[in-house]
Amino acid sequence: MLTLAVDSSAKVASVAVVCDDGTPLGIVTLSAGFTHSETLLPAVEFLFNSLRISAADLGLFACAAGPGSFTGVRIGVSTIKGLAFGRGVPCAAVSTLEALAEATAPLRGLSCAVMDARREQVYTAVFDCRDGTPKRITPDEAIPIDVLAEKLREIKSETRATVYISGDGAAIARNHPIISTLAGDVPPDMAMGSAYNVAICALRMHKAGLTTDDAGLYPIYLRPPQAEREYAEKHKNDNNI
Repeated sequence: MLTLAVDSSAKVASVAVVCDDGTPLGIVTLSAGFTHSETLLPAVEFLFNSLRISAADLGLFACAAGPGSFTGVRIGVSTIKGLAFGRGVPCAAVSTLEALAEATAPLRGLSCAVMDARREQVYTAVFDCRDGTPKRITPDEAIPIDVLAEKLREIKSETRATVYISGDGAAIARNHPIISTLAGDVPPDMAMGSAYNVAICALRMHKAGLTTDDAGLYPIYLRPPQAEREYAEKHKNDNNI
């Protein structure tokens, strides 16, 4: 079985085709500065042409469904929904944070995925990867960095395991006075997300019966998009008029 996975939840996007044993057949990484709406589908087509396959050869579709960039997440989910439409093939909505934890799982410690959520918050989740596979400790959530620091201090005290931080919010976390004393070094190739890690998580979900169909594939938002928040703020007193 071949899995197609995409990750467009952050500034750098990627596409991967992976065998059911986890062997990557091809990975394309996109960091040219163009919008994901311009580059993601052409990257999929390039990979298909290079591997001489088509969507009909796939047994599993997967995407990083969030949290992350609202626009990027929507593009990734929409791309997979379009490719999978009407094929009756399983689809996996993978947590972007779990995919980040998968990247640092080989370090066999605590994997803390951190993405910059702005508004003085981070998207984050902590996983126990001491056996090499992410096992969730905390849910995906949007919280202030100080709250994350206290959670990591408690988990570190209980487990005595090294904390490995990944994601585009890693610098924010590592600059925190508490987190900086808990975190171990992460190799650059493990520090950011990848469609390959999305595929590995998706294969695990497929084996556990946690996939859906194309109609059931939706983005994972931990808070409303900025436009919705601004609209709500602007009109919050309308009902009192």
